[in-house]
Amino acid sequence: MNPILSFAALAGFCLCAALARADAPPRAETRPQTLSAHGDARVDPYAWLRDDSRSRPEVLAHLQAENRYAETLLAGQQPLRDTLLTEMQARGAGGEASLPYTENGWEYRERYPEGAQQPVYERRPAAGGEWRMVLDAAERAKGKRYYRLGGWQLSPDGRYLAVAEDVRGDGTQQLALRDLASGEWLPLADRKAGTEMVWSADSRALWYVAVDPETYRPSGVYRHALGGKDDALVFEEKDEAFTVSLSASASRRYALIAVAGSDSSEAWLLDARDADAPARLFAARRPGREYYLDHYRGAFYLRANPDPAGFGLYRSAAPGNDWRALIAPDANSEVESFLLLKRHLIVKERHDGLSRVRAIAWRGGASRTLPLPDPAYRVWFDRNPDPDSGRLRYRYSSLTTPTSTWEWNLANGRTRALWQPRLAGYRAADYRSERLWIRARDGERVPVSLVYRRDKLAKGGNPLLLYGYGAYGMAMDAAFSAPRVSLLDRGFVFAIAHVRGGGERGRRWHEAGRLANKQNSFNDFVDAARELARRGYARPDQLYAMGGSAGGLLIGAALNQAPGLFRGAVAQVPFVDALSSMQDPSLPLTVGEYGEWGNPADADAYRRLRGYSPVDNIGAGPYPHLLVTAGLNDRQVPYWEPAKWVARLRERQWPGQQLALITEMEAGHRGQSGRVSRLAANAREYAFLLTLSGWREP
Repeated sequence: MNPILSFAALAGFCLCAALARADAPPRAETRPQTLSAHGDARVDPYAWLRDDSRSRPEVLAHLQAENRYAETLLAGQQPLRDTLLTEMQARGAGGEASLPYTENGWEYRERYPEGAQQPVYERRPAAGGEWRMVLDAAERAKGKRYYRLGGWQLSPDGRYLAVAEDVRGDGTQQLALRDLASGEWLPLADRKAGTEMVWSADSRALWYVAVDPETYRPSGVYRHALGGKDDALVFEEKDEAFTVSLSASASRRYALIAVAGSDSSEAWLLDARDADAPARLFAARRPGREYYLDHYRGAFYLRANPDPAGFGLYRSAAPGNDWRALIAPDANSEVESFLLLKRHLIVKERHDGLSRVRAIAWRGGASRTLPLPDPAYRVWFDRNPDPDSGRLRYRYSSLTTPTSTWEWNLANGRTRALWQPRLAGYRAADYRSERLWIRARDGERVPVSLVYRRDKLAKGGNPLLLYGYGAYGMAMDAAFSAPRVSLLDRGFVFAIAHVRGGGERGRRWHEAGRLANKQNSFNDFVDAARELARRGYARPDQLYAMGGSAGGLLIGAALNQAPGLFRGAVAQVPFVDALSSMQDPSLPLTVGEYGEWGNPADADAYRRLRGYSPVDNIGAGPYPHLLVTAGLNDRQVPYWEPAKWVARLRERQWPGQQLALITEMEAGHRGQSGRVSRLAANAREYAFLLTLSGWREP
C-alpha cells in the first residue's frame, strides 16, 4: 500500500470519527441583505451578526454555540494540549529576571514570578542595594476580567510612575499615576488613551495620547499637571486618515508628536522645559513624503523619504524644510531606524530583505557593521538611555537563537552577550535555519526563512507550517519562539514567506503589495508553499498555513485561490470581510486604512477588493481544516468578520472537515492577556495542527 495514501486514509478516518462524536456544527440563520455599489449587487446573509454593542443576546448565543462546538470538536486533542502546555511552561518556567538597565540614577528590571500570568517591575539605586517593587501587574489585574500592561514611564526625578493599562480588551488604555514616595495612586482623567506618555523635564507634567472614543483613532495629545483637575488638550488631529503618536527626543529637550497617514506625515514639538508652551510644527505634511524626527545636541535628525528612492537619514538645524542628507537611500538599502549617541550615529538599515546595523563615527565618518551570525534574524535596539555611552545595547533573535541582549563596544567592535534566557531542554545546535529565495509567478524573488530540527528532516516527508503577513510595510523578521520548539521537535518545518506588502525589502516591497498590487501578496504566499514542497521541505499533502489580522486576509485569500493546496490552516483574528469593512467609514480606523486597501467609493478600488475579499470569494470546492479565532472586544478586526466567514464556510463544510471558530469573550485583537493563557492558546493551535498531521504521542 502507498504509505502516503494509507497515512491520509488513517488521518481522515480519525478526523471523521472525531467529528461523529461532536455535536452538529452551529448553523447561523440566514437573513439576506443585498449590498449594491457601482452596478454590482452582492448578498450578505450574515450581516445580522454585527453588533456594535457586543451585547445582543442572539449574537452572543451564536458565538457561544460556536465555542461549545469547538470545545467538543477539539476535545480529543486535550491530552496533547496539556502535554504541549506543560512543555512550554517548563521550557521557560519563570522566576528569571530581565537584564537591568540604568536611567536617572536607578536600575530597573522586569521579573515573572514562578508560574505567574503577569510580571512585576522593580528598581534599586544604581550604586546597589535592595530591589523594591515599582509595579505589580498581578495586583493591578485583580478583579479585572482582562488586563494587559501597555506601557509605563518614570518621571525624570524618579518619584512618579505613569502606567497605561488595557482593562477592556479593546486595545485602548486607561492611565494611572502613582507617587512612589507614598505609594498612593493619584487621580487621572478617565478617557481612552494610547500607550505613549512623556514627562516634562521638571517631572510636574505628563503628556499622553488620547484615543477618540467613537473611532478608536489616536487623535490628540493632552497635558496632565500634577495636582491639577482638568487635563489640557494641547494638540488635535481632525483628519481621520491620520493617527497621532508621542515620544521623547534623545536630548530629552522635546516631546515629539508624530502625525502619520498612509503616505505622509509631519511632526510637532512640545518643549519639555516649558510644559505650558504650545506645540510647534516642524515641517508641514505633503503627499508622498514621510519623515520621523529626533533631536540631539542642538540638531534635528530625520528618517525621511523626500524622493521616491526610499528612506534616508537627514539633518536639520531648525524646524523647516532645509534638510541635509547624511545617508541617501538607494535601490538596495534604506534607513529603517536610527539612534543618536555622543560619538556615533547608529543606523539600522534594510538591505536585501535583512536588517543590518552600522555605527558611523561623528568625527571622521568611519563606519563599522555589526556582525550577525544567522542567515535570517531579527535585531533591534534595546534601551540605551545614556547617549554618552560608548557601547550599544541591542536585542538579537533568530529562528534558532532565543532572544538575547547583547552589547557592542563601539571603540573596538567587539560584542558580548549580556543576558540569554535559560530554556530547559533546548539546544540550538539541534536545529537549523535557512534563508531561501523563491521565484513568484511574475519572476519576482521572494525571501523565505525556515527552521527545522536537524534529526527530524526527511526530504519530502515533513509537515510544514507556512506563516505570512504582508501588509502596512511591516517586516516579519525571523525571530525565535520558545513555544514553537514543541512543533519542531515533532517533525514540523516552520517557514515565513516574506511576501510583498510587508517591509522586508523596503518601501518598494510595500508598494508592490498594496492597493492595485495587493494580489501579489497572495500569489507570493501560494507560490512559496508550492516551491517549498517542490524542494522537499514538505510533503505535498502536509502543507499548513497560519496568519493573523491582515495575515488572516492573506490566508483567506490564499485558500480561495488554492483551496486544495493546504491540509489545514489557523487564522487568528482574520481580516476577511475586507470589502464590507472598507465600505463603512463609521467603523473604527476604516478611513485611515484607505491608503493600504483603497476606498471602495472609487469603482476601481471596489472591484479590486471585491475580487479578493475572502468572505466574498469562497469557492465551491472543499476547503482545508480550519481553526479560526476572534475577540469579542476587538476593534481592529471586529469579531463579526471571522464569524461571518466561518458561517459561509459552513455552507460548504464537507464530512470530516474540522472547522472551528473560537471567540474569546473577554479579549480583543491581541488575544488573552496573561502569560500562561497565551501559552495555552499556542498549545491549542499546535495540537490542532499536529493532530491533522497524524501525530500521536509516543
